[in-house]
This record gives sequence, structure tokens and C-alpha cells, in this order.
Amino acid sequence: MATLDASAFRELVSGGRRGIGAALARSVLRVAEVPYTLIVNHRNRRFDEVAAAVERVGVPVVSVGNLTMGGTGKTPMVKWIAHWLAKRSVRVAVVSRGYRAKAGEKNDEALELEQSLPEVAQVQNPDRVAGARAAIEQFDSQLILLDDGFQHRRLARDLDVVLLDASAPFGFEHVFPRGMLREPIAGLKRAHVVCLTRADQLEMTDRESIRRRVAQLAPQAAWCEAAHAPHKLRGVGGQTQPVATLAGRRVAAFCGIGNPTAFRHTLEELGASIVYWREFPDHHAYSPGDQAALSTACATSGAELVLATHKDLVKMPVEQLGGRPFWALVIEMRFLAGGAALEQSLRKLAPSA
Repeated sequence: MATLDASAFRELVSGGRRGIGAALARSVLRVAEVPYTLIVNHRNRRFDEVAAAVERVGVPVVSVGNLTMGGTGKTPMVKWIAHWLAKRSVRVAVVSRGYRAKAGEKNDEALELEQSLPEVAQVQNPDRVAGARAAIEQFDSQLILLDDGFQHRRLARDLDVVLLDASAPFGFEHVFPRGMLREPIAGLKRAHVVCLTRADQLEMTDRESIRRRVAQLAPQAAWCEAAHAPHKLRGVGGQTQPVATLAGRRVAAFCGIGNPTAFRHTLEELGASIVYWREFPDHHAYSPGDQAALSTACATSGAELVLATHKDLVKMPVEQLGGRPFWALVIEMRFLAGGAALEQSLRKLAPSA
């Protein structure tokens, strides 16, 4: 099977791609789904049944994760929670795996958080139990914020915040690779807070339908809804512009994120006219060749400016591409409903910190 980019894979597993070839591909993926699901279920049973498999580190742990693959807004949520805690004088540290980070360097998400939250400590370690202990020892952290931690069950947590993306909240009902679920939907029962992200892209009736299903799967979980709100444009030097700048402008855009379709949709909602578009794999490390190819494409596209996500900008810190100014669109989490429930859950942990 040919390698698919994120959008093409999503179209295939959602059933949007039609024809005999697509149907055969889905059949092959369905066969591959079975062993993957068995492995995930076996691993979850181990953590459910063997108490010694879960380790505590002596301070409260808040995990932000998701049920599906692809971008659900973990980084904006991590930024929101870290900022909320820091404002209340809680010494919080973000602990992450450091996915695709080069030895001795931070990955794209850590660099983005560093620019957005310079006062918050960060530790990257594939062994997140060791990472959490290092954060406590090195930074005297009072609370650990575990980035992308829902399936990382070895580190005990006091609050599991699980994000569902409105465009595919249940991963097209299949576990990877046939669908986008990281584990069967039943795993949602472990969640303490479930947040529907990009909820503004759904009608109220659709949001309520998802909420009712979540209530059946995780009746104990608090519910909230949030939008990924465009906040500002940011340049490599930290300079900013309002997002209204994009209205009616011809832009070249690219990204290497889990949900590129959502990024493009946001740009179009802001009134940008996209004259060039390119998708890269999630966490893509941009090479000099990539930068040269993008510069050439942007120069010949008729674009007035170039746009990417903040996660892309930190990996290609240049002021211009193809002679056009290069900006990142910065997203912030904005709650539409249930934000108070999340705050209440955090407030219960903050005093113990």
C-alpha cells in the first residue's frame, strides 16, 4: 500500500475514499487492526490488574491525552493548564516523551511551549516516570503536567484530561491502522475530564450527541467543550500581528501536524486565500532541501505572505520564505462550555501541591 499523508489516510479510513482499491485497502487495514487491538488490550489489563505496574512520584500528576491519533489540541490545552497553575503560584513542570527529538535537543512541541511559557519547567524523557522524578528533584516541582499521557499508564496520575477532536471524536470507530483510535473506545472509562475540542465546528445537536455517548462510556467524567481560537500571528523574532491581517490576503501555507485539514480550515475561516498548500508528516524535521523547495514554491505562487503553525516555525526559524514574510498562526484554547468543571478539578489538586 502506498504511503499516505495525514489527510489521505483520514479520507481512506473514514470511508470518504471510494472505489474497489479503497475498499480492499480498508480490508487489509481491518486485518492488521486485530493484532494491534489485542496487544493494546493486553497491556491495559496488566495496568488494571497489577498495582505494582503503576508508580507514584510523590506530587500530583495531571495528564493531557487523547483517544485518537492526530491533532486534538494537546499543546494548546497543556499551555492553558500550565498557565492556569503558574498564575496560582504552583510550580508546575511539563513532562513529555520528547517524540522525534534529536539527542540532547528538544522536540517541536517543547520548543513551542518554551516560547509560550518560559516560566514553566520542561523535562523530556522517554521514561516519563524518571522524567517526573527529575522535574521534582531539579526544579522542586509541586505538580507534574504529563503531555500526551493517556496511554502512558506506568506513571500514576490524579487527573486524566482526555481530548476528543470534533471532526473524528471516536476515530471512525476503529483502532489503528483501520481507524484512528489509539485504543478501543472503552478506554475512555479511565478519563476524569473529557473535552470536545474544535467544538465550534459542530452544530449544538451534534455536540450533545457526542456528550451523551461519552456519558455512557465515562459516566464519572466531567464534560467540557472548547474551540481552537486563533490568537495572533507570530514571527521568528517574537513580533506579532493580529489575525485580522489575513483577511483577503493571498497566502502560501504548509504544516507538519497531526490534523492539517483543521489548520487549513482555520486559515480559510480567517479570510485567507490559499494559493499554495503543502502537508508534511507530523513532527517533520525540515531539511535545507525542504526550506529551499518551500522558498521556490512560495516565490512563484503569487502569495503575499507565508503561514505555518507555531510548531513548524520553531523548526524553521527564518523571517522569510521566497522573499515573503513568514508567520506562524498561534492558537489558544477557549472554552465554550464546562471550563469551570476543569478548573474545579485542578483547584482540588493545587492545594495539595
